Amino acid sequence: MSPTSLTFRTATEDDIPGLVDLVEAAYRGDASRAGWTTEADLLEGQRTDPEGVGAAVRHESGRLLIAERDGELIACCQLEHRGDHTYFGMFAVRPTLQGGGLGKTIIAEAERVARATWGAGEMRMTVIRQREELIAWYERRGYRRTGELSPFPYGDERFGVPQRADLEFELLVKPLG
Repeated sequence: MSPTSLTFRTATEDDIPGLVDLVEAAYRGDASRAGWTTEADLLEGQRTDPEGVGAAVRHESGRLLIAERDGELIACCQLEHRGDHTYFGMFAVRPTLQGGGLGKTIIAEAERVARATWGAGEMRMTVIRQREELIAWYERRGYRRTGELSPFPYGDERFGVPQRADLEFELLVKPLG
């Protein structure tokens, strides 16, 4: 897919149902297995819900960035300005389009927006530490592991139903020079 065939925009309230569907398809259930970002072996249940996506859409210090092709929602990511850095999350690419370079284009645009909009000097994200293949992908994009871990929210099914007892998040960072 040519990067020039993509258009980017900030999500609106009307996009919430489609965004929930996209994020769920990218991470949970059998549909997610069409791509390589699935968390289906680690977590069951939901990845997000309309309330969570709506909060990201309405966040006054952030935006939910949408990538479309021919008017079709194909990817998204959350950007949240947090002082000296921007937090990157809710990154989802339609599973059938994964593996073709689209993710690289989306993350590059997210970094550009963080620098241009907020003058962010660093992008930060948290990734489930057991997702070694995904962490390696981010490392190839210039992110580094910090070793700083935070607990998975066990017992809060808004984030899924863990299938193992050792899940944790690791902080990844990248300078945005």
